[in-house]
Amino acid sequence: MNWKTEWRSLTVLAIGFFCCFFLPVGWSRFDAAIMEALHLTRWYAREHVVLCLLPAFFIAGAIAVFVSQGSVMKYLGADAHKVVAYGVASVSGSVLAVCSCTVLPLFAGIHRMGAGLGPATAFLYSGPAINVLAIILTARILGPELGMARALFAIVFSIVIGLCMHFIYRKEELEKAQNAAQMPEAEGARPLWQTAAYFAVMVVILVFANWGRPLEDTGLWAMLFRWKWGITSAAALIFALMLLLWFRVPWWKLLAVAVPTALAAALFPGHPIVAFGIGMVGLTLLTASEPGEMQAWCGSSWEFAKQIMPLLFAGVLVAGFLLGRPSQEGMIPSEWIARLVGGNSVWANLFASVVGAFMYFATLTEVPILQGLIGSGMGRGPALALLLAGPALSLPNMLVIRSVLGTGKTAVYVVLVVTMATISGLIFGTFFP
Repeated sequence: MNWKTEWRSLTVLAIGFFCCFFLPVGWSRFDAAIMEALHLTRWYAREHVVLCLLPAFFIAGAIAVFVSQGSVMKYLGADAHKVVAYGVASVSGSVLAVCSCTVLPLFAGIHRMGAGLGPATAFLYSGPAINVLAIILTARILGPELGMARALFAIVFSIVIGLCMHFIYRKEELEKAQNAAQMPEAEGARPLWQTAAYFAVMVVILVFANWGRPLEDTGLWAMLFRWKWGITSAAALIFALMLLLWFRVPWWKLLAVAVPTALAAALFPGHPIVAFGIGMVGLTLLTASEPGEMQAWCGSSWEFAKQIMPLLFAGVLVAGFLLGRPSQEGMIPSEWIARLVGGNSVWANLFASVVGAFMYFATLTEVPILQGLIGSGMGRGPALALLLAGPALSLPNMLVIRSVLGTGKTAVYVVLVVTMATISGLIFGTFFP
């Protein structure tokens, strides 16, 4: 045996042994952090996978199959008109109103289809950050100044971060644009309006299936929440008609999916996730068994799921272990965080940005968390910094971005978000102490 070639394996085994040997099992904080990691992972699996990620995977797969590469290059490519590219990226991202993990399959889809790095990262930031409902909730609970500042800085962020990424990697983007110019634009299998309507219906299903309960029981948001499953069901019916008329899916296959879904909705009215899950399983089986575009759609969606899901769950486990859940602590005591983000110093804003970047926030949960932190002494500047960095980034989010863009581009993107959030917090905290 040649030990010169085996020293790495020996080192890894030795480190693993010592970690296991000195594992602090029995220490209350360590045991609690382990349970927090498991609780957060279970909550994530129950609340986000079926309703958020599965529809997002199918939308991402549809982008790869049904949207021509020429169309993506025309509006979001490295050589596209900047006003059009960044306008489309920021608006389309904000319409989705999704969390930092749900936006990932969609980001991976448009990036794989040839979108420029700048517009793609603008879309990546705008999806979770420019959330109209979250901004309104921020203004109602944390004050109108903080709500308006969040909206303004988030819109500017999405464009500035995209432009910075494009500028830093401009040589690579120029090569991509030159290669794209030599490619003929493929013609779509159906009119553009049909493709747009098809994606719009899928987005409606994704958005309303995840529509959160507002704080008050009156008003437009509360009415939409009461009708969320009615709207989702109507969109699903329209979606089925599109598959029948435009994609030539046999009617009996659609009926085989619709009947058990409707039965589940009737038998479990208080648990709509059951019917939704059965519908997603049915759609998977339907697309996998139908040759041509449908099979390609299923295969593309599976590729995104296979790439993203393991990294997300690994990241959720680590985030839960370190930071816990809202109102629950992980290995890092919440009092440390509250103590370090008081005032409006550079350190307080930077620390809030970094903590927000690594912590996982489900859509809208950042507002009550910040309400508690502000009550514990958190400054308004650091609060804005956390609002701008937190919903757009998380540890699971970073792991997946790295698998799409690579380590270097991911590090630059994270540094840009954290830096701009820190500067924004300083500015806001100075004028609104």
